[in-house]
Amino acid sequence: MNAFLLQYLPIVMMLGIAGALGVGFVMAAWLVAPKAPDAEKLSSYECGFNAFDDARMKFDVRFYLVSILFIIFDLEVAFLFPWAVALMKLPHAVGQFAFWSMMSFLGVLTVGFVYEWKKGALEWE
Repeated sequence: MNAFLLQYLPIVMMLGIAGALGVGFVMAAWLVAPKAPDAEKLSSYECGFNAFDDARMKFDVRFYLVSILFIIFDLEVAFLFPWAVALMKLPHAVGQFAFWSMMSFLGVLTVGFVYEWKKGALEWE
């Protein structure tokens, strides 16, 4: 049992050192930080001028559509790269299935992109 627990000693040491460093950095920042910041530091600041509206205002839906498009195509690239690397190492029959599976995946994404484009979701006024 002792030998089994000794295998976890490096992990416990790493967690201890990480915890000690975290607490040490927080304490050092608390000790070194200025205690009485001026009024300018405590004021609201947004892009070089004072905030003029409520932070809970509604955004245009196009922001969400563009972010969804970004996530979709980001995931497409995340799936496409490992697929392209592994495709050449697959046997012929499995490689054919993998190729056409990815083509159907890309087709579905392309249909969604064309739909959003035709609906005018990417047009800014």
